[in-house]
Amino acid sequence: MKTTTKILTKLIIAVLFSLNSSIILASSHREAPLISSDPVADNTDLYAFRSPDNPNMITIIANYIPFELPQGGPNWSSFGENVRYEINIDNDASKAGPEIIYRFTFTKTNEDGSTFFNIRLGKQNLKTTYKLERSTNGGVSFTTIVASGMVPPANIGPRSIQGAAGLAAANYGALMSAAITTSTSGEKVFCGPIDDPFFVDLGGAFDLGGFRKTGARDGVAKFNCHSICIMIPIATLQKNGKDVSMATNILDPNYVIGVWASASRQAITTLSSTGGSSTTSGNWIQVSRLGMPLTNEAVIPIGDKDKWNSVTPASDLQFAKYFTNPELALYMDDSQFGTAVPGLADLRIQSKSLGSFDFRNGKKGLWSLKGNPALAGTALDDAVFGTILLPDSMSPRAVDILPAFYTGVPNLIPYQLATGKNGNPLAAGKPFINNFLPTLGDMLRLNMAVPPTPRNSADFSSLGIIYAAVLGLTDSRFNTTSTLQNIPNMDGFPNGRRLEDDVTTIELQAVGGVVLAAIGLWYDDYSGTGSPVTAMLGKVLGFHAGITKNDTTFQTSFPYVQQPWASFRGASYSAMPLPPLAISKLNIGNKGLIATNYPNPFKSITHIKYNLASSSRVSIDVFDLNGKKVASILNNVKQNSGIQTVDFNAENLKSGLYFAEIYSEFGAASVKMIVNN
Repeated sequence: MKTTTKILTKLIIAVLFSLNSSIILASSHREAPLISSDPVADNTDLYAFRSPDNPNMITIIANYIPFELPQGGPNWSSFGENVRYEINIDNDASKAGPEIIYRFTFTKTNEDGSTFFNIRLGKQNLKTTYKLERSTNGGVSFTTIVASGMVPPANIGPRSIQGAAGLAAANYGALMSAAITTSTSGEKVFCGPIDDPFFVDLGGAFDLGGFRKTGARDGVAKFNCHSICIMIPIATLQKNGKDVSMATNILDPNYVIGVWASASRQAITTLSSTGGSSTTSGNWIQVSRLGMPLTNEAVIPIGDKDKWNSVTPASDLQFAKYFTNPELALYMDDSQFGTAVPGLADLRIQSKSLGSFDFRNGKKGLWSLKGNPALAGTALDDAVFGTILLPDSMSPRAVDILPAFYTGVPNLIPYQLATGKNGNPLAAGKPFINNFLPTLGDMLRLNMAVPPTPRNSADFSSLGIIYAAVLGLTDSRFNTTSTLQNIPNMDGFPNGRRLEDDVTTIELQAVGGVVLAAIGLWYDDYSGTGSPVTAMLGKVLGFHAGITKNDTTFQTSFPYVQQPWASFRGASYSAMPLPPLAISKLNIGNKGLIATNYPNPFKSITHIKYNLASSSRVSIDVFDLNGKKVASILNNVKQNSGIQTVDFNAENLKSGLYFAEIYSEFGAASVKMIVNN
């Protein structure tokens, strides 16, 4: 039973996983030619989920700026000043375009132009703030709901963040918490740098599909990005202003929303011939967008990638052909290019499911059922959605891939679990998903009525809807009835997207036809009797993308994302153990020097000299070039005002360059020392 559950844990990737099919990689990291040259405006990922610790709220996370190096100074990545960052929400299929828009614009202030450091003496260079506006009429008008939100600085290191010569914060987490604000209309908001929450073997995937089951490397591990996180009351997002307590059931169709994020720039940028400045003018032009993960990166071909980024979901019908015959499926078909891509060898699409249905590119799929009375009242009925899901005899994946991107999946036959179907894929099964919002465009769709699965539950799984289907088919708590039940992980991808969801594995298996199998269109080697978990299906379900979780943890409360990796990660390098101090410059005599030591270079002994304007506690530590602390000379020692001299014995140190870091209640100083032992 355990083995069957494990296998079906992916089989069910099917049932509703009419999802991202031809998608392979990191959601949207450098996915199109033009936007790869404009990282500040590049959407990397989008998440939307019911908040696990506050189920009356929906959290939407839009990430930008791919592959940020934590140590990328002196000019760390930040939100752009001349960019409109927007989160768009469609909650009513009867109206064109989004009904709700959240618009973020950012401003940078140089607090200290006299230094090359990003943070020094309590000041930031550059300090970033934002304005948040909201429209509830499709962009006709906007209202400011956060006038001046704060963006935390880069996590440069302990001296800059916690040190007295830096911001003197308790830790970086304190800065992150302080940046969370509540808007005038009730949304909770955070904007700032974070650990990139995505995980994928980028190197293997883009090496012509060279996915590695062993030895895979997370291509975005230890990288940061910039995140816009907003937690919104369900009643604000529901089209009639209803709270979730008013839903008729956990799949209530009136609680479905479609979400996408975008970034826009003005059409004209004028560079100044002096001073390195520029001005922008003209109409705002969308340069990046993201709904379902991996669409532009691995579904849209390179010739249309820039075009796709420039239009809204309302114009997506022109790209439908890439979903009905996805390129990636060619590499899972031995009659095409399957034998040339061994990394995908376990993924093979049905060519004679139930003896006759061929879902390989260019084949008929379910077209032979067109007009059959058995389709009456199902999602494949011409009177319902048949003209979309069965458009012609050459679009086999319109039945399973297209709806996830363009309409969402309805709680209709055949998109129900095989539980209760008795071998007939066109029979009614167990209700399992309904994120149907037929606005014909690429969006991340979420049914807000579905309860969140506790992250500490033994049933929680990064396989999202797949594992929910597994439980619905194999677990005695759920598989003894075909009635609607709250199955764990029904709130997972592709019903929205949680931070933990392994979308790469899920989507690759979906391209391999596991969605079709989940609704009863079994693999070619199924004889019609016995377990449908055949050798072919077993291979598909046993496939994984190599990297299946993030390189760090997630937080248990808003904004849920983890704080960014620090620029300086030396294990022995820590901030001075002083309480917050007022900062002012130290002076040495009347020469205006900060500090000095003599002799220098020296053997064994040198004298460190500094001046205190008044009595103060003083700490002095010595570090090598790698930031490793090698000595502690003073630790919060009370000293009188005036010139002070402290001897340092370096006889146990190797020859080389060292730094003495001096902290007092009135300032900080650094002394460069050359040991010549």
